[in-house]
Amino acid sequence: MKLTKLKIRNFRGIRSAELLIDGHTLLIGRNNVGKSTICEAVDLVLGPDRLARMPPVEEYDFFNGEYLEADGATLVPIRIEVLLTDLTDEVARLCFANLEHWHKDERRLLGPGEMDQVDAAHVERCLRLTTIAQYDLEEDQFTARTIYSGEEAAAEEEPRAVPTRVKRAIGFLYLRALRTGSRALSLERGSLLDMILRMKEVRTGLWERIRNRLSNLEPPIDSDATELGPILDEIEGRLSDYIELGGSERSTRLFVSQLTREHLRKTIAFFLKMGQGEAPVPFQEVGTGTLNILVLALLTFIAEIKKDNVIFAMEEPEIALPPHAQRRIAKYLLEETAQCFITSHSPYVIERFEPQQIMRLSRDEAGTLTGTQVMLPDVMKPKSYRRYFRRVLAEAMLGQGVIVCEGLTEQVALIASAGKMEEADAGLFPLDVSGVSVIDAEGQGNLQRLGQFFKTIGIPAFAFFDRKQRSQAEVDSLAAVYDIANEFPYPGAEALLAAEVPLDRQWQFLQALREEDPDGHYGIPAARPNGDEIREQTLRLLKSLKGAGGAARLLDLCTADELPPNIQGFLRAVYRHFPKPQHRQIALAEAAEAGPDVAPAVVEATAAPPAASADNTPGKTA
Repeated sequence: MKLTKLKIRNFRGIRSAELLIDGHTLLIGRNNVGKSTICEAVDLVLGPDRLARMPPVEEYDFFNGEYLEADGATLVPIRIEVLLTDLTDEVARLCFANLEHWHKDERRLLGPGEMDQVDAAHVERCLRLTTIAQYDLEEDQFTARTIYSGEEAAAEEEPRAVPTRVKRAIGFLYLRALRTGSRALSLERGSLLDMILRMKEVRTGLWERIRNRLSNLEPPIDSDATELGPILDEIEGRLSDYIELGGSERSTRLFVSQLTREHLRKTIAFFLKMGQGEAPVPFQEVGTGTLNILVLALLTFIAEIKKDNVIFAMEEPEIALPPHAQRRIAKYLLEETAQCFITSHSPYVIERFEPQQIMRLSRDEAGTLTGTQVMLPDVMKPKSYRRYFRRVLAEAMLGQGVIVCEGLTEQVALIASAGKMEEADAGLFPLDVSGVSVIDAEGQGNLQRLGQFFKTIGIPAFAFFDRKQRSQAEVDSLAAVYDIANEFPYPGAEALLAAEVPLDRQWQFLQALREEDPDGHYGIPAARPNGDEIREQTLRLLKSLKGAGGAARLLDLCTADELPPNIQGFLRAVYRHFPKPQHRQIALAEAAEAGPDVAPAVVEATAAPPAASADNTPGKTA
């Protein structure tokens, strides 16, 4: 059983969405884009117990909280439709009269006049279900029901509701982040333990037997052998002064529960012994990581009960788990379930999915949600993707923008400079808060393929690289895949820093290194040399300390105004793409009035490298 198509209208932050899904799917995107909303939407349609909640939806489950038109009488319903393929024999039998046919190659339903294709290899049976939730004006409450989608057109009679047994046969499970653990091992309705009891068909008479055992508990909690008995007798004596109590026997009793089935579900607790000689404790008292492992153990149990017919929706399986456990959960879901939907911000989870199994979500200001399948561009081979994935691409794919640096020194220098600029200028919105990551391309050969990759999945990308002998075609190709492709006019980032950082700061940097080098391996003189010699020493040591953060140490000595002009200019162009939220509309309006972005697609320094004029002014490259 697989969910192949999902349509959402007016649900939470989504006014409209139509997603085509192909098997296991990892949902990524910024916070509040709609990842959890998709899982909740599917649960409304397929969750066997979801609509039993009263009310099934609330005011703010409707897009913008609008469940009535302006006239106060016209309903604005929530509509969620799922299309299921690869049907099991049980589901096909239960829903035989409502089956339709799906064209696998063209990814569409067969229409009128195409019934001659139903037996073709590229056509399979499918089932569409729709949940409609709306406000009931008469009852002043919200209602929801799931119907067979194909029956909506029959206006003469009420569309037939989908029975709970059909939803159970479909086998959908939704595990919410954080909220799952607090009740996963309880016996409340819809918990994992309750699902297991239901699926194993062991609930017949269970609660009646438990009630009888607790009501006949020996010895009773309020027996005379305890200190509670005399206290209850005293209470009864005082009560009898005002009301007549029944009979000669004690009228007050103490029980461990209210002895209703619903209360028993809430009070019965799962205990766990964590170590040798330790007393068992309620499962909520164990560590969060252990609790999540317990949840995983129950998932494996459920999957084995309904093997080959489980659709899992799971939010953020990485919470409170070490990397190896995250990978284990992802591997299990991919291999042991018919289909899984996972939301995640962890590279250890994401790396388990093939690119075509990853869907990046985006939502515009009108509430239209779209999903972009991650596809490798022709210039990026699968081997390169896997090589760079966890270290480079995962973080960038989860963000809102990415700065691609040609090498490590550029990366370190930009991160250090951004921190300085953000501290000095409250008008700059921090890049990390904006969701912009800074990555190392590990050489100019990767600039093009990384830019093409990010362009393919719709992530704004900005490149920062040194001057090389590039053909016009190479320049144009970089301009085509980056929002800004900034070529600074030096043969390396170390040369840029040696040329543009004030000499006083460079000498401070060299002095600090000399103090750490009592044996004189760095060859730094005791007396301050002239400007050219300082730059030569800085250039040499920055190259030598490339992997030890030498660039960051040098820039940390600078004020914001002393940062290299080429770095400042590039970063300010990037900041313009990510203004502070409260200024976003103003910034967009100003940008529209100003015309094209002030930074062209391929940017060089706005001025030639500054010439040396004094010992504390930038000079030309060494």
